[in-house]
Amino acid sequence: MKTIIIAEAGVNHNGSFDLAKKLVDVAINAHVDYVKFQIGIPELVTSKFAQKADYQKKTTGEGSQLDMIKKIGLTFQEHAELKNYCDRNKIEYLCTPFDLPSIDFLESLNIPLWKIPSGEITNYPYLKRIAQTKKPVILSTGMSTIDDIQKSIDVLTSNGAKSEYITILHCNTEYPTPMEDVNLRAMLHIARKFNVKVGYSDHTLGIEVPIAAVALGAVIIEKHFTLDRNMEGPDHKASLTPFELEQMVVAIRNIEKALGSEEKKISLSEQKNIIIARKSIVAACNIKVGTVLTENNITVKRPGNGISPMKWDEVIGKQAIRDFFEDELIEL
Repeated sequence: MKTIIIAEAGVNHNGSFDLAKKLVDVAINAHVDYVKFQIGIPELVTSKFAQKADYQKKTTGEGSQLDMIKKIGLTFQEHAELKNYCDRNKIEYLCTPFDLPSIDFLESLNIPLWKIPSGEITNYPYLKRIAQTKKPVILSTGMSTIDDIQKSIDVLTSNGAKSEYITILHCNTEYPTPMEDVNLRAMLHIARKFNVKVGYSDHTLGIEVPIAAVALGAVIIEKHFTLDRNMEGPDHKASLTPFELEQMVVAIRNIEKALGSEEKKISLSEQKNIIIARKSIVAACNIKVGTVLTENNITVKRPGNGISPMKWDEVIGKQAIRDFFEDELIEL
């Protein structure tokens, strides 16, 4: 099964439409499935009293969330143009809304599915509005308990979303996420508990954790990327560079191939090596015709194109049908 890879541009365009298009170009070059942005009306997303997270303070300085969000957003019209740019370049545009009018706007763009961020998992009116569209839902679960996830699923399914079209992403909402806090096995618990497809939204540094998630069965991987980690803005430091994004995609596609099936069989590539690597029963010394074959005059050596050593007991006690030179394959 092919893993869906979502390249999360988020707000790493810093409010510049031109930079947003460049992020799309990077996603195209990396051969991801979706490039995702974020949209919201600042005054509806956060109050003037809301403070920044610690990681946001480190990257953007002190001040309110509201002031920060105002600086790094794109307008509805710019998002419409951005979707057109994606369509023309044959990459899927996704966008996470952070308020109800933004949901309605994205619905007018006919986006294929919804990506609900971790911060909205307890936002009942938000979840209800998304569920009423009856489109597939990807739900991130950072900062959440199993009970939080259950309640969110209940809201979604009771308002029109079908459980078979809900994918739950395990996530940790810290930028960057310390390795000891990843808890990747929780993704497997979520899959068993809710009988849903699962994936992983990653905020660690590097690419090894999302690759491990694919090996464990993630059907969706979401990862932030940027044009330059040294740019000003809240999410750049925990984002992949363009080259790292390409590396992650290549690694994930290789892991998909490597996972294969549960059937244990001899592969096409290794068949030619059976004769080279396995062994046969051979003469341990020169043997005259009629001599009884014993553990003293036969042995096991490469190549493996003769009688298998697994037939050792069948060979012992038989008479040599002809003269054999040392190391020659025994015949019966």
